[in-house]
Parts: sequence; structure tokens; C-alpha cells
Amino acid sequence: MTIDSVRGAPDTPELAEPELVQLLTPEGERVEHPDYPLELTADEVRGLYRDLVFTRKIDLEAVALTRQGELGLWASLLGQEAAQIGSGRALGRHDMVFPTYREHGVAWCRDVEPVRLLGLFRGVNHGGWDPAEHGFHLYTIVIGSQTLHATGYAMGVQRDGVLGTPSAGATIAYFGDGATSQGDVNESFVFASVFNAPIVFFCQNNQWAISEPLERQSRIPLFKRAQGYGFPGIRVDGNDVFACLAVTRRALENARTGQGPTLIEAFTYRMGAHTTTDDPTRYRLKAEEEAWKLKDPIERVKAYLVRGDLADAAFFEKVDEEAKAIAKELRAQCLALPDPGPLTIFENVYADEHPLMTEEQEQFAAYLASFEEEAS
Repeated sequence: MTIDSVRGAPDTPELAEPELVQLLTPEGERVEHPDYPLELTADEVRGLYRDLVFTRKIDLEAVALTRQGELGLWASLLGQEAAQIGSGRALGRHDMVFPTYREHGVAWCRDVEPVRLLGLFRGVNHGGWDPAEHGFHLYTIVIGSQTLHATGYAMGVQRDGVLGTPSAGATIAYFGDGATSQGDVNESFVFASVFNAPIVFFCQNNQWAISEPLERQSRIPLFKRAQGYGFPGIRVDGNDVFACLAVTRRALENARTGQGPTLIEAFTYRMGAHTTTDDPTRYRLKAEEEAWKLKDPIERVKAYLVRGDLADAAFFEKVDEEAKAIAKELRAQCLALPDPGPLTIFENVYADEHPLMTEEQEQFAAYLASFEEEAS
């Protein structure tokens, strides 16, 4: 008899509708929430739709490139576009993002060129963008470690004494449901709480930590964990870009004004594989995936635009054509990425010259030169 059988843990995730903040139903109907009002112009809604479509197209192109051997790996965000675009568009100029390896939509919102992301997974750079320039830190592969980095950064902002001023910036850390079982995440919750750090913890609960369902990670809804650490937690419909925008905007403003951390659980679903090395058909049911297709984040915004006569067929056709053009250009840029020289691995390790690093670089350079001497 296993522990799970004693506890009565289900074999598959529960599909019952959870209690969450929702401003746009799967059918594209606008609803109001007393705590999270949101007013958007027609242009702003169309802009969100374009973001969603472009992000998905970039993601699908990256998956195709991986299948064709042009990338070593890719972590798809399929199904999680609303959580990322909604929260990403809530960010201010002075805010700093600490992502995992799946926040391609947030990167889009922070003006990180998509080809920079592909360079990392192609193995030709270590990130390829300046975190300070974009307010978007480098991707983190180690599960949950970025939450500690983010909390430390937020505590630094707090000690700079800028909270409550126009130049104040909040910090947001992204992670998945599986990462909540990591010690780093829980330690970051402790530090953020006791120091009242200006940080938002944004958990994209996509129901599956690789091959383990949420029920194997927690016996209570994830957002309720915040209460045990002493700060607010809120669950939002992660497939509703409006709700993700409104909830994240409020949490970031609370952080900037000295009201401390917030945990946001974006309740969504990973429609694809964990990464391109994964086969989700081995551990989850097709019926589950089909049920979540009805909650597609892009289709509900499209339905809202159509319902309100805010966009016509020509608009949707134009967006699709723009998305195809972005994907085509991205493919060409990816294939044109040059292989790095062997010594570039020593670059950008430290901000300033480091004696030990310099010595190791010289030794490696001499080692490489020895092959040229033998050949001659």
C-alpha cells in the first residue's frame, strides 16, 4: 500500500472549477470583480490580442526548429499566454523580472528580441540580453532558485529607500507549481515576508510538474500557502488575460508602495509537453487536454472582440499575417546565429576582470593553441 492510496490522492488532477478572479469568461463575456476593476480601450484590447497571437506563433516556431534539430531544447508556453502577457503588460518601467525558462511572453513584453531566447536554447550564448536594459533577468534553469535572487533584489530596492517614489520599482518572480515544493521558494517566502520585501511571486500553476500532477505537490490550493508566511495570496484565472493584468497590476502597486509581497497563483494549463524532450501522453489523459482547449486564452479574447464589434475579419487576418512574418524572420535569424569562439565562455562571468578567471582563460587558450602547433 502506498502513501497516496492511504491519503486517497487522485491519480489525475481535479477538473472542477476553482474559486478564482475572472474578468473574461471562456465564452468571451466581460464580467466585473469588485476588488479588481479594469478599464481597457478597444485599442488596448486589440493590442493584448496581438501579443497573445504573436507569442504563441513564436513559441510554435521554436518548437518546430527544435524538432528539426536547430535548437537543443525548448520549453513551450502553449496555453499559458494569458498569464504571461497579462502579468507582463502590468509591469512598469522600473520593475525587474526574474523568470524561469518558459517566460517567453513576458520577455516579449519587456522588448527582449525572440532570437535572443533561441540563442540560449541553440547553445550559442548564455542569455544574449542585458537584464538591466530590459528589466528582465536571464533565464534560470535551476528550479526555484530565481525566487531567492528576486527576493534579494527586492530587499536591495527596499534598502535604496525609493519605495513610494516615482522611480520605485517592484520585483516579480515567476515559477511553476512544481517549484513550490523546492526549498528555495519557501525560503524566499520567509525572507520576503519578514522583511516586507517589494516582490510579487507569480506562480503559473499549469497543473503538471513535468509528470507529477498538482495533487502530488500540495494538499491545499497553492495561493493559500501565502497565509502561512504572513502575506496575501490570490488565485486568478490564468487563461484570462484581463484578470491576470488587473491582479498583477494591483500586486505590483502594493509592492511599490511598501505594502510587501503577494503570491499570485495563475490557474492555467500546459497544453504541450514540459519541454521538447517530454512526452505528456505517457502520464495524462487526452480528455483533460480537450477540456482545457475550451478555455483557450486567445479564443476568448477573440470572442470578446467579435461580441463587441471591436474588430473585424480584416483585423484578424492582418494579425495572422503579421504573426507569420515574425515567425519567418525569427527562423532566418536563428539559422544565421554564429557559433561562438571557444574563449567566449569566459566573457561576462564577472563584472570586472578576475585574476583566477584570467589565468584559466590563458591556460585554455594555450591548450587550444597546442593543437594548431601539432597540426603545423
